[in-house]
Amino acid sequence: MPQSGPRAALGTSMVRAAMLAENTPGRLIVFDTGGTAAGADAAARAAMKRKVAMILGPLLAEEVAPVAAVAGASVPVLAFSNDPGARAPGAFTMGITARQTTGAILRYARSRGVRRVAVIADGSRWAVAAAEAAAGLQGELNLDVRRIDVAAGQPLPAAGDAPDAVLIPGGGDPVMAAARNLKTTGIQLLGTVQALDHRPASLSVLEGAWLASPDPAAFAAFSSAFEARMGGEAGIIAAIAYDAAAITKTLRGKNALDRAGLLAEPSFETATGPLRFREDGSVARDMAIVVAGPDGYAKVATSRGA
Repeated sequence: MPQSGPRAALGTSMVRAAMLAENTPGRLIVFDTGGTAAGADAAARAAMKRKVAMILGPLLAEEVAPVAAVAGASVPVLAFSNDPGARAPGAFTMGITARQTTGAILRYARSRGVRRVAVIADGSRWAVAAAEAAAGLQGELNLDVRRIDVAAGQPLPAAGDAPDAVLIPGGGDPVMAAARNLKTTGIQLLGTVQALDHRPASLSVLEGAWLASPDPAAFAAFSSAFEARMGGEAGIIAAIAYDAAAITKTLRGKNALDRAGLLAEPSFETATGPLRFREDGSVARDMAIVVAGPDGYAKVATSRGA
């Protein structure tokens, strides 16, 4: 994990989350990547000299290949990147991907009668990946998906451009603006985990929106434990580090702390919801479908194996 450099604060939060799951002294050894590919390579080499059974991390997509190359076939790598392209031999990508959340919310929307969806892509990596995932699901879900590219800072298209639903893959101001524009149109707002916002003013604006997210109950339990033990608030990325450490602890208890052990488990119950590892290095996740309301997010369904 990065313990120095521009992402040191995030790295420290993730290390603390991992230690919350695995608090036996000596079980977790932290190596600083500095947030660079070269630093990750050096950290992996140092880890292998300590004869580790599994590597948790690295954080960034560009760090995964160097770490996986050093680890080889004998030591699995649970990378925290959400870039599917970061998969490498021996490495699994545990980050929550745009494809996972987009597939989950579109499957739910289709089950509720949504047929035509406009996806607003603002040029960000996440939004582009979500738009591509939505387009790829058209045949499978019998959806009509239209991509609308909007430059950052430009106004959103009129609500009438989306007959049934509008999917805003990102978060922040674009989601708030779309929610306000769609409030009285009868057009359903769809969102991904990026749009989760627990501020009362935001919840009021988002009321009625459907979003795909990690299971809120499981995450709330982790978040409360993190705040009580470590202080401060924990985000989704920190929860993924907690999950990785909890998974290794489970496998150690079964004397199966290796790739075969990871693949043999039908499901791991984690702070971000049930997940399982696939042979190709991807992770299948159960995603919660939540509806925003003035008092928070209510879970209404589960999308399995995204």
